[in-house]
Amino acid sequence: MRATNSAQAMGFGALFLLGFLFLAPAAAANPEIQHWLTGNGARVYFVPAPEVPMVDIRVAFDAGSARDGSKPGLAKFTSGMLEEGAGALDANAIAERFDSLGAQFSAGSQRDMAIASLRSLTEPTLLEPALQTFALLLSQPSFPKNALERVRRQMLTGLQHEEQNPGRIASRTFYSALYGVHPYGIPPSGTSDSVQAIKRKDLQDFYRRYYVGRNAVIAIVGAVSRKEAERLAETAIGGLDEGSAAPPLPPVPDLTNAEQQHIDHPSSQTHVLMGQPGVRRGDADYFPLYVGNHILGGSGLVSRISEE
Repeated sequence: MRATNSAQAMGFGALFLLGFLFLAPAAAANPEIQHWLTGNGARVYFVPAPEVPMVDIRVAFDAGSARDGSKPGLAKFTSGMLEEGAGALDANAIAERFDSLGAQFSAGSQRDMAIASLRSLTEPTLLEPALQTFALLLSQPSFPKNALERVRRQMLTGLQHEEQNPGRIASRTFYSALYGVHPYGIPPSGTSDSVQAIKRKDLQDFYRRYYVGRNAVIAIVGAVSRKEAERLAETAIGGLDEGSAAPPLPPVPDLTNAEQQHIDHPSSQTHVLMGQPGVRRGDADYFPLYVGNHILGGSGLVSRISEE
């Protein structure tokens, strides 16, 4: 397990784009990454990939669970509400619109970031309405009350499932022991008490603070020109306030001593997690270690450890 600083400056954008390119098959093996700023201060990274007539747009905000503060689960709750209503559209209308265009939308959050993604064909009659809907979801989420309670119930059900999942129990315990009171120690899914206590105003306040231009990174990969990519970026988040970037998180403290925790659980499998704080994202060795870890064990069953 590695410990990192908050998603900041180029480190945040570069790591985000690296992960995005792993998932974008149309991108070249050694892509030329172009970058610029939108009018409201978002950083844009663009890779032309003309082989397939489609485009992927992914917007990441420094709005992960490390920003939850005293309300664990707030970042996840907020991102989960994006597709539940925007402008005059409800969740059903949003889903039907994307389906009718053959486009895919997704939203979610992690410890360092909240992400919203759009995949669409580049045919203008399909791309344009999909892009406009994507922009509406980002700029005018309505946080409808009926959907809010449904999403709350889903989160509470997920927490109940986590309490029965040995892997999730081990992960929560590990992060708590590794980070302590540091924001990275906050469970992204929250707790039963914290999720039940989150109000609609909390979601709206969190959105207004963190879903802003200067707190965003946009990655675009697809069969579009640089000029078109600039238009896509401006359309996607041009409706957001400029705002300001989230402040740096406190440094992750080093561990002062080794610790071992054993949790009994009625499971036929055993989960073992071991680690300590590692290099910062701005460290010159970060990406060599990232790639080395992927080869050694981070790529699952095709990794060297799994093959051995």
